[in-house]
Amino acid sequence: MHQRRGREGFREFAEGRTGQLFRSACLLTSGDTHLAEDLVQETLGRMYLLWGRVSRIDNPAAYAQTVLVRAFLTHRRRRSAAERPVGEFPEPVRPSPAGDGGDPLLRMTLLGALGRLTPKDRAVLVLRYWEDRSVEETAEAMNVSSAAVRTRSSRALARLRQELGGSLAEFAAH
Repeated sequence: MHQRRGREGFREFAEGRTGQLFRSACLLTSGDTHLAEDLVQETLGRMYLLWGRVSRIDNPAAYAQTVLVRAFLTHRRRRSAAERPVGEFPEPVRPSPAGDGGDPLLRMTLLGALGRLTPKDRAVLVLRYWEDRSVEETAEAMNVSSAAVRTRSSRALARLRQELGGSLAEFAAH
């Protein structure tokens, strides 16, 4: 009986968090929906294996985000030399990370700029500004110090601004 309740609890958790995990994964992967799906599946698989312990922690959703970010960073480190990034994004087949509506050109510009950042810079920005995580929570998720998160956040934001150049002001005027 207890095991069934645990499975039901995990199923409810997974159904409630999959959309948010997917949106975060899309931002981390700069719009690569296939890789985002793989990362979410890997995250949920790891969560399932540990569910008995994870379900007792204060914030399983935050733990899942940590697992997602670490899976993304691990994937980036072990990526095959045969894989090559592409210059243009395919048409999205799923809802965008920015949600329904909004300006698709702005969304694509932002995803492109995020894609030109290093994976760790992207992870810091997604955790800090998309997931609204604290410096300490971000540091824990990335397994780095709080000072490293502050430094990387500052530098990543500067790089993002540089990547966007005049584009951001142009889109903000719409």
